[in-house]
Amino acid sequence: MCGIIGIVGQTEVAGRIFDGLKRLEYRGYDSAGIATLVQGRIERRRAEGKLIHLDAKLKAEPLPGMIGIGHTRWATHGAPTENNAHPHATARVAVVHNGIIENFRELREELIAKGHKIVSETDTEVIAHLITDCLQAGQDPQSAARAAVARLHGAFAVAILFTGEHNLMMGARLGSPLVLGYGNGEMYLGSDAIALAHLTDRISYLEEGDVVAITRDSAVIWDDAGREVKRPITKTAVSGALIDKGNYRHFMQKEIFEQPTVIAQTLGSYIDPLKRKVVLPKMPFDFKTVEKVTIVACGTSYYSGMVAEYWFEQIAKIDAQVDIASEFRYRNAVLKPGGMALFISQSGETADTLAALRYAREHGQHIVSVVNVPTSSMARESDLVIATHAGPEIGVASTKAFTCQLSVLACLAIGAGAARGVLTAKEEATLVDALTDVPARIAAVLHHDEAIERLAYDISKARDVLYLARGADYPIALEGALKLKEISYIHAEGYAAGEMKHGPIALIDEAVPIIVIAPSGHLFDKTTSNMQEVIARKGKVVLISDRAGVTSQGQQAWATLTMPELADFITPLVYAVPVQLLAYHAAVHKGTDVDQPRNLAKSVTVE
Repeated sequence: MCGIIGIVGQTEVAGRIFDGLKRLEYRGYDSAGIATLVQGRIERRRAEGKLIHLDAKLKAEPLPGMIGIGHTRWATHGAPTENNAHPHATARVAVVHNGIIENFRELREELIAKGHKIVSETDTEVIAHLITDCLQAGQDPQSAARAAVARLHGAFAVAILFTGEHNLMMGARLGSPLVLGYGNGEMYLGSDAIALAHLTDRISYLEEGDVVAITRDSAVIWDDAGREVKRPITKTAVSGALIDKGNYRHFMQKEIFEQPTVIAQTLGSYIDPLKRKVVLPKMPFDFKTVEKVTIVACGTSYYSGMVAEYWFEQIAKIDAQVDIASEFRYRNAVLKPGGMALFISQSGETADTLAALRYAREHGQHIVSVVNVPTSSMARESDLVIATHAGPEIGVASTKAFTCQLSVLACLAIGAGAARGVLTAKEEATLVDALTDVPARIAAVLHHDEAIERLAYDISKARDVLYLARGADYPIALEGALKLKEISYIHAEGYAAGEMKHGPIALIDEAVPIIVIAPSGHLFDKTTSNMQEVIARKGKVVLISDRAGVTSQGQQAWATLTMPELADFITPLVYAVPVQLLAYHAAVHKGTDVDQPRNLAKSVTVE
């Protein structure tokens, strides 16, 4: 995923574009660049690596101009070099692009055959040359942009600048988000509302296939059929202030410690504490008629979906199946009309998940989305949106968004159980009470941060780490391993504890730490039996359990972490926190870039 911003302004724009790129850096940080018109000609400043390198270049070589586009890149086609950095340009056109052009090779060959000199490895440069080719054929800039965009296959959002056109910028989107901003005598384009928050709070969300032409005081939008259309202007609540780390060393650390607050906010939206009931938004379907819930997500959101699979079956007594979004369509999933398809995404723009949503829509499913951005593409295409209230999450490795997803999914499972008549009022109240207790329980875990940091120092020296758990805690083992991989670059794997003896136990030796997640519930004896198999082979076991579990089985462990006593139902929510902290502190000890780990971006808007 990449971030783009464009300004048609009344004053010089490079500084404000750079400020917008700061807000978009979570979307990609392999390289960055800005292009403006200077005396009618396209001028660019580009730099490999993070924005500080572009900032240095702009200070050394200031970039004037009252119209411009900017980009921060997460590399897809081509290595993260300055030559591959956006904006890409010809003598007549400059382009910034988020997404992927699937037919770029055919277009590239066609354009080279016509004499165009393409100098980068990217798919994006083809767009600039394709528009230039249309201009050379005699088309005006608006017609050239629209004609070129019509030939692109894939997922993209673009902003386009033209030589000599001080009061025109073009934009287009297909499969990737693009936001139109309205100012006072200025207009803006951006990847999301955050990018434009320092410029305006009046925005329109462009829809699939839209092309837009903006000037300082107007916007003309064409839909995918070429008809001129209007898109609603909304007032966004996104703050114009840059999000600050406060006293925390990293955004990820801040976001881990925000979890008691944001989970409380999220639960407060869906729980009536007086009646001890879940109160969901008005349902567009009856849960009693739903025979199956199909859950689809990617990455960390997929692991929250795995937990939800357990909850729907155990609490709501409804058949549930979780799928990886990138595989879902390609196995031609059989979906009986009238089922519920549940899509989980922090950004609401994840390309694979959005494509799966559309597949489910075509197959007669009721579409429900759990997202942190209620104005996102997924939200707008859903029958029901159940928003998390995590607030902006800047750290690439998801923490508070994950636990807020779990909070929402727990409420949804309880609500489904009540609606289906399989939960009594007393049972619902008991589950609601347990959920309501989660923020305080997580706060108690956070008080053990220093002990977890000491343990993480030893973990950071390992080459390989394994995570084991059972039941609804098994996805937390997977999530713990993912977090460690993402930010510390230590190889880690999560396993269902019972599967160890079916192969992975061959990996065990005295150099391999094994993180065992084993609350003292109904699966405790089974899990710790598997733990003993590991200990017998000299594995370095870290037992994460409550006081009863640690007292019972902690004596032979290499280390222990003592958790609060919890109802079985909420252990995934609370046990997510120590594995987040272990990963965080291990990464800090290793000296990696915690908030912006290599090769990753916050949301993936290409397949």
